[in-house]
Amino acid sequence: MYTPRVSKSYSVADARAHLPDILDDVEAGKDVQLTRRGRAVALVLSPQRYDMLRSERTNFGDAFRAFLGRHASEEIGLEPDFFGSIRDREPGRRVRL
Repeated sequence: MYTPRVSKSYSVADARAHLPDILDDVEAGKDVQLTRRGRAVALVLSPQRYDMLRSERTNFGDAFRAFLGRHASEEIGLEPDFFGSIRDREPGRRVRL
């Protein structure tokens, strides 16, 4: 779902020797992965990136409604009744529980 942004990966043992390099990369906006026995165990990232990841996000429905409120359907290449015409109004199938 998300594209990894990890620029470098260090084993925990190597990270001890390369801490200044790791901090330089993080300050430059890169994420650095730490591994133990070849398995990712930690990710070092900037406080700004951490805050961005932890912030509240708008759900898709709200973002889509806001988009439609800002743009007429003709502006984005859709007929005015496009969204109303694609919804299936049938009651659906019977389900036995």
